[in-house]
Amino acid sequence: MNEKNEFKPYIPADKVTPEFTITSIVMGILLAVIFGAANAYLGLRVGMTVSASIPAAVISMGVIRVIMRKNSILESNLVQTIGSAGESLAAGAIFTLPALFLWAAEGKMNKPSIIEITIIALIGGLLGVLFMIPLRNALIVKEHGVLPYPEGTACAEVLLAGEEGGANASTVFAGLGIAAGFKFIIDGLKLVPSEVSFRVKGYAGEIGTQIYPAVMSVGYICGPRISSYMFAGGIVSWLVLIPAIVLFGSDLTLYPGTAPIGEMFAAGGASAIWGSYIRYIGAGALAAGGIISLVKSLPLIIRTFRDALKSMSGAKGTSNKRTEQDLSMKFLLLAILVLTLLVWLVPAIPVTLVGAIIVVIFGFFFATVSSRMVGLVGSSNNPVSGMAIATLLIATIILKITGDQGAHGMQGAIAIGSIICIVAAIAGDASQDLKTGYLLGATPKKQQIGEMVGVIAAAFAIGGVLYLLDAAWGFGTEQLGAPQAMLMKMIIEGVMDGNLPWTLVFIGVFLAIAVEIVGIPVLPFAIGVYLPVQLNACIMVGGLVRLIFDKMNKENDKKFDGSHCPTPSSEPVMGEPEDSFDMVNKYGTYNIQPTSQTENSFPHIAQGLPKKRKNGKKN
Repeated sequence: MNEKNEFKPYIPADKVTPEFTITSIVMGILLAVIFGAANAYLGLRVGMTVSASIPAAVISMGVIRVIMRKNSILESNLVQTIGSAGESLAAGAIFTLPALFLWAAEGKMNKPSIIEITIIALIGGLLGVLFMIPLRNALIVKEHGVLPYPEGTACAEVLLAGEEGGANASTVFAGLGIAAGFKFIIDGLKLVPSEVSFRVKGYAGEIGTQIYPAVMSVGYICGPRISSYMFAGGIVSWLVLIPAIVLFGSDLTLYPGTAPIGEMFAAGGASAIWGSYIRYIGAGALAAGGIISLVKSLPLIIRTFRDALKSMSGAKGTSNKRTEQDLSMKFLLLAILVLTLLVWLVPAIPVTLVGAIIVVIFGFFFATVSSRMVGLVGSSNNPVSGMAIATLLIATIILKITGDQGAHGMQGAIAIGSIICIVAAIAGDASQDLKTGYLLGATPKKQQIGEMVGVIAAAFAIGGVLYLLDAAWGFGTEQLGAPQAMLMKMIIEGVMDGNLPWTLVFIGVFLAIAVEIVGIPVLPFAIGVYLPVQLNACIMVGGLVRLIFDKMNKENDKKFDGSHCPTPSSEPVMGEPEDSFDMVNKYGTYNIQPTSQTENSFPHIAQGLPKKRKNGKKN
């Protein structure tokens, strides 16, 4: 009976196929660095990141199957495992570490060295993988059929569909070529302006749009609904708040501004008001949104942590089967101990023994929570930002109480927050990747090593990426707003010395609460309040393009008797998906961490739906 009900992966356990090869390692490292750098830029510019699992899988299938003429689904799986690790590490790093650059620009401390950034990212990424490994058997194997792991399941379906051919990779490469050509025309040849703005005479508001394919793609991925929330936030800040500040405070000099508001507006336009006042309102809204999402998730967080520990206690020991082999527990414990000591003892990381203890406790807790929550509600609904905010608040308070204040305390707090944010992001990504491997019949040990390889590659690249972006535009500017990093900076400053324009912050907080009351997802709206309206408008254009294509696809579906088009519809798929496109559409493929809320309509994440629906309830 047990043999009959035992899950059988696509590649049987007794069959050995190419997996951890030179091809998969090299391709995975390249994609980890590329997607990590791309995500760092997008996250700092638009406040959100996108998952690299499915794009990496599609590219690897195109190269391995079409160019190299090889049939190896497990090689493609390892490529996406390594590649997605780079994206997740970058997402965790950019939400926190740019705060150090912002303090350096204010003269409070020196810029962090590339070595410091690398070590923080490396420790956080490796701890995220290590903390998750003991949970694999408990959450992925024992809970199979209960925890859907949406993105991991969708990626497995896409890889399985790719066994029929790697033609979909041509679409990805075509997109890369079109975007590169467009970027060259705009910034290289300067034949088309990169930004268009409009002002109404006698009114202090401003509206316009940027013209960048990368930014439009974010709107296309998010869909029209999330894009509209962000655009609405931009309208409120640039067409309501800025004109109100100029109208009522024209002759006033209000902190943190250093000149009368009227003079600031005359000299720098709406952008000057945005830089001095609106950013703090947006940061307050972001903080409130993160805390609200965390509070709403608390019952689920507590329950998932408890259930995960119960599952671990009843987990089976090691197995000789290829598909059940994990890295040894001795190695895990030794590696965690060494990394914890490094957090404390390495001079480049300004963290005390108390900080190292906080890292271990919060790291294990949030890694466990993240691993199970992404299995229940998907990565898109994993409140990583909320976890980082909670960690920063508690860590900063503890550091201040223990006497670790000033620049050293601020550096220590951001280092702790960075490690925890990366731990949560990597643990969630590793869980989805291991679910994909479980369905396909991959070797867990090889995937876990691959995840570490991706972490190491991305960690060594992220420091250089941050320095290049800072040199090109500077963090906290209109070109590179870095909303999450500004928020983390504000939280630490507020706890350490209270040197903040609290009135502006609380305006943002209560604005977020009002938006939550009327049922609008807070975080995408708050990001829209914070970012320049031109950026929000460009994202909105991408969302409208998505809407147009979805309607065209619906019409094609009717004409061709319901056959599927290459681009999945944004309409949610109820019940059991029939193919990979339905699977992608039902579960979602993109990891939009700052907008982590269950109210998001796209990507449509199944809320812990088992394979067999209970009582006929819809997802």
